[in-house]
Amino acid sequence: MEPEALARDVVRTLRAAGHQAWLVGGSVRDLLLGVEPKDFDVATSALPERIVELFPHSGLVGAHFGVVLVNRDSACVEVATFRSDRAYADGRRPDSVQFETSPLQDVLRRDFTINGLMMDPEDGQVLDYVDGRADLDRRLVRAIGDPDTRFREDHLRLLRAVRFAARYGFEIEPATFQAIRRNHAAILRVSAERVRDELVRILTEGGARRGFELLDASGMLADLLPEVAAMKGVEQPPEFHPEGDVWVHTLLLLEQLERPTPTLALGALLHDVGKPRTFRVADRIRFDGHVEAGVRLAHGILTRLRFSREESAQVEALVANHMRFADVGRMRQSTLKRFLRLPRFEEHLELHRLDVLSSNRRLETYRLVKRTLEELPEERLKPPPLVTGATLIAAGYHPGPLFKQILTAVEDAQLDGAVATEEQAMALVREKFPL
Repeated sequence: MEPEALARDVVRTLRAAGHQAWLVGGSVRDLLLGVEPKDFDVATSALPERIVELFPHSGLVGAHFGVVLVNRDSACVEVATFRSDRAYADGRRPDSVQFETSPLQDVLRRDFTINGLMMDPEDGQVLDYVDGRADLDRRLVRAIGDPDTRFREDHLRLLRAVRFAARYGFEIEPATFQAIRRNHAAILRVSAERVRDELVRILTEGGARRGFELLDASGMLADLLPEVAAMKGVEQPPEFHPEGDVWVHTLLLLEQLERPTPTLALGALLHDVGKPRTFRVADRIRFDGHVEAGVRLAHGILTRLRFSREESAQVEALVANHMRFADVGRMRQSTLKRFLRLPRFEEHLELHRLDVLSSNRRLETYRLVKRTLEELPEERLKPPPLVTGATLIAAGYHPGPLFKQILTAVEDAQLDGAVATEEQAMALVREKFPL
């Protein structure tokens, strides 16, 4: 069952049992914008115990907040009792809630007017207590009620405002944006995991450049990513980067992202993060060692934001290898093939394309690598080994650190086309590594 069909059925069942029930929040916003919703939430006057009675296969996921998860087949819908929130002591969740019978009270506790709409899924009727439809038409992100209060209640709303504005190409209503600027430092009190998830959404849901410009203007970029904020005003040699400083270059990469993976998006954001630390002027502007510095800084950022080890390894690899494309035309075949065999090489190649399109726009190397990948069969890119450890032992070699050196030398020769059989490979071994 599709989530939308389940949501319709949930609303129908609740109403048949004498309760109010409406689609609410992001699904209504997206339906009115003509965007396919990712998920569906239902708000109802029914109390949690009653919801569970009506939907026996559901489960309480937030009993304190009156939230029930209704599951059917592979679909799930969150069903929440109308409520009003009491004080927020931790800047994340209310200390207590009061269940309500009025949808108005439920709407008034929400974050932004565009998320405060309720809809009847049967006839499309919309409940709009906060002028949310007008703000959708005006393309505005506006806090419900007093914006300072909304942001003090849940500090993550500071980032969510930026994400919605970036994703939909909306403006942030001036009073709401001024409140973000007044309260921006509160984002530092939000858990790293929640910040990480919002930043990834800003980078991958669309409008990444707009999102990071808003982060900068709000003060949150310097709060969360001071290493990225340091890119502003760092000049680059105009013969290689006619577009401008490191910040402008990075924004141009973000502008070109089209539904990227999180690791590619982070690679685009951080590929030149080492440049501010390594800027110097000699015969021209230089950034000696910026790749190595960038890897260290990227590692620190990714660790701070609690990215997984696998994600961090890939982003650091993107930063570490993004300059190697300049040497592709001079690489030995063995070096080139090992480069092309990097895990998820398609992300390395796409980062290179974005990097070039955001600077000198010379795509010759990109086209060369793409053509090489298309023409090079897998068995030549990663051929089966001609020599193994067992082969070396049978030939009288003793296991030890030398084995890795021998096997690498043989594979290099194989990738370069210098040897093609086990006999040729062993002749090379005896020549270079005599017993």
